[in-house]
Amino acid sequence: MPGSSTARALAAASLAVLLGLVAGCGSGGGGGDAEASGPRTITTDRGPLEVPSAPQRVVNLNGGLASYLYALDVPPVATDTRVLGVTNFDGGFPPAWADRAREAGTEQLPAGDSLSIEAVAAAQPDLIIGGGQGITAVQAMQAYDQLAAIAPTVLVPRTLTGWQDQLDAVADAVNKADAVPALLDQYQAKLDEVKGQVTPPAGETVYIGSFASEKLYLIPSTAALPALGQDLGVTPSDVVAKVPDARLASTGDSMEVSPELLSEVANAPNAIVVDSGGRSLEELKQDPNFAQLPAFRSGNVWELPATSYRPDFDGVLSTLDEFGQIFPRQGG
Repeated sequence: MPGSSTARALAAASLAVLLGLVAGCGSGGGGGDAEASGPRTITTDRGPLEVPSAPQRVVNLNGGLASYLYALDVPPVATDTRVLGVTNFDGGFPPAWADRAREAGTEQLPAGDSLSIEAVAAAQPDLIIGGGQGITAVQAMQAYDQLAAIAPTVLVPRTLTGWQDQLDAVADAVNKADAVPALLDQYQAKLDEVKGQVTPPAGETVYIGSFASEKLYLIPSTAALPALGQDLGVTPSDVVAKVPDARLASTGDSMEVSPELLSEVANAPNAIVVDSGGRSLEELKQDPNFAQLPAFRSGNVWELPATSYRPDFDGVLSTLDEFGQIFPRQGG
């Protein structure tokens, strides 16, 4: 994630080609001011799509993408509010961006087993953004034709698990690519600050996903959270390499493991538990499957909140602070 400006430029260029959210017709994917007078054409997985150059009424169908819209100063007129492990089904915005949502007058979309096409249409969008990960991404894909009949609809591929890739995708869709460098600078400044305040644990760290399921899950080293930890010097354990014929979730950021294999795969000297609506660290300590692990036996196990699992822009900044708290600098 961090690195030279050249490396970042190459990564951004690669994303533009692979994702297919590249502005066409002379727009260049720049900022909203220069081309606010007319539409622009982008290329999506579903083909060319004409979208507003400066969208005024964006409806967001995935709570995990909302943070990027607020960071890019394109607050949605209506948004889904569901974020894994954070969702309040009685209503309310996720705390990370609740104040900005209320200030912008953002409306909440209904949360249900199916997407409310009526609520989306009632918001009178000029652009719809969805996709990403989770149930809301599935709902948007299933209802794409209905959504596209309301307004141009851009779906962020669910295979993009890194926050920077998601930020780039959303920025391209709303023609705010010129705002991305400042946000990356903000991240880099926070990373440098926290880096000077932590002492990473010695050896590898296994990341354990605690979800609302009876199954056992580990988080691959290539997922967003372990990659973020690696930026701070926390070396992730390559759990996928330890499992013959490992099968990852479709999003690529979790891996089910059997109780029989857990001790062989999660055998790193350190562990981080991500409570995403499942059992807490204290509860896992009472489970013999986990209690036998080296990290649990030695006490080198820590817990991170749900917002760290698939961190958006707000989440990545707060997760850096969380790392700073669990790994405070030792010695001089």
